[in-house]
Amino acid sequence: MKIFIVIFLFFSFFSYSQEGSDLQLAQYYFSKGEYEKALPYCQKVFQKEENKFNFKRLYECLLYLNKKKEAEKLLTKQIKRQPEDFELSIMLIEYLEKNNESKQAEKVSKELIEQYASKEFSILELYDAFKNAEKNALAFQTLEKGRKTFKNSVSLHLQFAEMYQLKGESENMLKEFMDVLEIGLLSIDEVQTALSKQISFTNTEQKEAEILKSLLLAKVQKKEENPIYYEMLIWLFIQQKNFNTALIHSEALDKRFYKNGVKVLELGQICLQNRKYDSAKKAFKYVLSLGEENPYFNNAEQQLLHSLFTEITEQRNFSDSEIKQTVEEFEKVIRRDGFNPKNQGIVLEYAHILTYYSGQAEKSVELLKNALKTQGLTNMQSAELKMLLADTYIVLDDIWESSLLYMQIDKEFKFDPIGFEAKFKNARIFYYDGDFKFAQTQLDVLKQATSRVIANDAIHLSVLITDNFGLDSNYVAMSQFAKADLLIEQNRIPDAFALLDSIIKVYPFHSLSDDILYKKAIAMEKRGNWKESYEFLEELIKYHVNDILADDAFYHMAQINEKNWNNLEKAGELYKKILSDFPGSLYSEECRKRLRILRGDKIEDDSL
Repeated sequence: MKIFIVIFLFFSFFSYSQEGSDLQLAQYYFSKGEYEKALPYCQKVFQKEENKFNFKRLYECLLYLNKKKEAEKLLTKQIKRQPEDFELSIMLIEYLEKNNESKQAEKVSKELIEQYASKEFSILELYDAFKNAEKNALAFQTLEKGRKTFKNSVSLHLQFAEMYQLKGESENMLKEFMDVLEIGLLSIDEVQTALSKQISFTNTEQKEAEILKSLLLAKVQKKEENPIYYEMLIWLFIQQKNFNTALIHSEALDKRFYKNGVKVLELGQICLQNRKYDSAKKAFKYVLSLGEENPYFNNAEQQLLHSLFTEITEQRNFSDSEIKQTVEEFEKVIRRDGFNPKNQGIVLEYAHILTYYSGQAEKSVELLKNALKTQGLTNMQSAELKMLLADTYIVLDDIWESSLLYMQIDKEFKFDPIGFEAKFKNARIFYYDGDFKFAQTQLDVLKQATSRVIANDAIHLSVLITDNFGLDSNYVAMSQFAKADLLIEQNRIPDAFALLDSIIKVYPFHSLSDDILYKKAIAMEKRGNWKESYEFLEELIKYHVNDILADDAFYHMAQINEKNWNNLEKAGELYKKILSDFPGSLYSEECRKRLRILRGDKIEDDSL
């Protein structure tokens, strides 16, 4: 009995070893291109295990050896075993085509489509098999047969859209997407995402966007009881940056279907993000016109005030009458609602306008002090009010009152971004006062701040002090420069420029020369004088391109082109220049982000 077991185990092991050896030899000779030697081992391996990998290797080996009939016989036999493995049938079609048997190839293709494109469970598998083999004509015939057989009981719209896109038949592709919307095969967001990948909305030479607009307008004009076509049309106009037309259709959509302004409110927010302030204000005013009982009334009112604030603070292109009207709009809401934690944002924006744009800093102080008395404020809300109050005291030239408030915030929020901001602003107080050593000690702490913006600001001011303080005769120049910086913060631009010019006059080759040009550029930005600001930045680059502020100058030029002049191409060039010429710039991350936005990529949590 023991002898029998030993003999059995020996032959089992020998058989297993032989099988492994055959597989290794098949792999070895095949990979070396020695197909004559590989063939017998490939045959043995396939006989033992008829899987697809072993079949394909044997089939290819026969073809390499020009044993075409044997290969065809093997393939035909395998198809009979696995008729629903469509890759095998496609291999036969390709074999016949290569061997000038086109009629036979057509016959096999036709039979395959006739048999399987009329079966619900197999049509999509056959379509995918043809498409993956890049046999798009046969893939399209499969779809046509399926649609003829199933009518609308099996949806093939996405597959047809894919084929029409490959064939360059834009209108038919878009019609299929319209059908997808109608039957709800995909959500509107999914359709929009798919179309975004296939349509250039800004390239006027491409016709797809205009075709889509025509199809959607036809649906809308038929008064179909489905808001989805209105929403798609509005989405299209937004992609084309045609916000006024989007607003017209958004109001029509609201009047017909929603009657509460929700879609118009959403569009207004999109317009605001894109700095289309007139369209944004019209949208918010439409929602307000629906009455105070409307659930979106308060939101629209807040958004309208925010759009007025943003237009003033970002564009800085306004008249005295526009400032006066904006102040009246804010006052009206605050008189009606008083101070409460929910309208904190409105209070802060109103105070900011009073301080920096309306010339009413004293009134801003009174407003903020009263707001601080509000019941129910969180510690963070109180800190935000104190921060703006401290900023306002600087404008009023009461810098030590500012310092006390900054220190309070720093103490209470030592490890929070608002605490870092307060510490930085307090360091600037000592910088303004000429105590550069103490300011530097505070800035050294802030360089490690978790808030990237504050850390960058601290580094900038620290470098300014390090580079320009401590050398012979530099204290006077640096002290005057800091005072000019304070005057700019107080919006006393003529006085600041006179002081800066006096530095250059007394110290014509001072290391502050580039800083003076940069400060003048920033001062002009504060005034909304973009052209003058740009000229100062260009002068800085012309004479100081190798100095530390060169990347700052390029960044501000890019921002002016993007946000104020809408010269997106030039902005993109400048962002790229910073990345290529200043790889270690503090602006690198932001430049990459702006470039992605200019390309049209979606950026989450973007502060435009």
